[in-house]
Amino acid sequence: MAKRRELKKAINFLCGELFAECVAITHYQKPTPQADIDNVMTSILNLQDDMLSRVSHVEPGMKPSVFFKKLRTDLVAQTDDIVEQIKGLL
Repeated sequence: MAKRRELKKAINFLCGELFAECVAITHYQKPTPQADIDNVMTSILNLQDDMLSRVSHVEPGMKPSVFFKKLRTDLVAQTDDIVEQIKGLL
């Protein structure tokens, strides 16, 4: 299990890269409805807030190894959904 600090840094980096991709789309791609881009950016920020709060507070009664494995699978699944949303903007 990684240190929580390192895990938080990785989550922040991942969300920052996704957010930067959305900003790049607004500047360099064909005109895209701003509401669609705002929805994707909001989902990225919600993902970041949710994951950071989950890392900080392990669910009581759950083994840490099981908890962090579930956290990782949730992070990957939600990230894949956001990537698909970004692809839809292109």
